[in-house]
Amino acid sequence: MGHFMITLNINGEEKSVAVAPDTPLLWVLRDTLQLTGTKYGCGMSLCGACTVHMDGQAVRSCSTPVSAAAGAKVITIEGVGEGVTGKAVQQAWQGLDVVQCGYCQSGQIMSAVALLDGNRTPTDADIDQAMGGNLCRCATYVRIRAAIHDAARSLA
Repeated sequence: MGHFMITLNINGEEKSVAVAPDTPLLWVLRDTLQLTGTKYGCGMSLCGACTVHMDGQAVRSCSTPVSAAAGAKVITIEGVGEGVTGKAVQQAWQGLDVVQCGYCQSGQIMSAVALLDGNRTPTDADIDQAMGGNLCRCATYVRIRAAIHDAARSLA
């Protein structure tokens, strides 16, 4: 498939890229736009490291073709802190020292923000369900859950 000019809205800025429409959004973000905070984990939508927001929904950028993002508002880890929820989640992550190796954390934060944007008072079960697709090899799950509760309290 040939390359086409595709216009994307990434973190509030219009970006035009010349790529094949079936190129995974992840590779456009990382390789074409140099937004390397979104990580490659598995390439099969199983680990959550590549999570970004598309029109407010958490999506796996490794399996989302860039053509699906044309006309959508895409937020990456580089831009999520501009929003009230994103800022609260990032502050909670820092305050509770959630990160161990850090590789999965951008995806974890993006999923947590999407959860709190839809549910300001999540239960442990809500958190477990929303975060179940985000894997952490360092097993920081207890700190992740605590940080989500902390961010929810700060948003209340």
